[in-house]
Amino acid sequence: MKKSIGPQTLLYPHPVLVIGTYGADGRPNLMTASWGGICCSKPPCVAVSMRKATLTHSNIRANRAFTVNIPSVSHVKEADYVGMASGHDTDKFKAAGLTPVRSEKVNAPYVEDFPLSLECKLIIETEVGSHTQFILDDKGQPLIEKVRPFIYASGGNRSYHAIGDMIAEAFSVGQALKPK
Repeated sequence: MKKSIGPQTLLYPHPVLVIGTYGADGRPNLMTASWGGICCSKPPCVAVSMRKATLTHSNIRANRAFTVNIPSVSHVKEADYVGMASGHDTDKFKAAGLTPVRSEKVNAPYVEDFPLSLECKLIIETEVGSHTQFILDDKGQPLIEKVRPFIYASGGNRSYHAIGDMIAEAFSVGQALKPK
């Protein structure tokens, strides 16, 4: 049965994105964010939203660049940790046992230990209430079964879930419903 729950910050699935930036001192930093996703195909762009209080927010504004790192299920503990600790007083790469690598395309670190990283340049930022949405560009065609990403379920549940088996081929399975 369908149930309306009114306006909430709830949309499934939430991606688990680990954002990499450099601080003013050149130190690499990470932050886990779930408020993000694709926002344009031409040019290819993704967006991520975060509160102004985060170190990552000020780092993105200063450098106009960051990485979006997609952890696999084998790194759920590390991704969860970097979302809880503050970069203001913690070296999150070191504490989580992750390896920072200087991006070749933008002034931001990526996580060597994760299977996929997008190297992104900030093109737009928009204030939306308590958060700033940063829109950035990148390209890439990863295979989901190799990346093994996981998602975050918010609300009362607050848990991580693996992404399951392919259930159908996109832009193909619906062909059966087209009139003949």
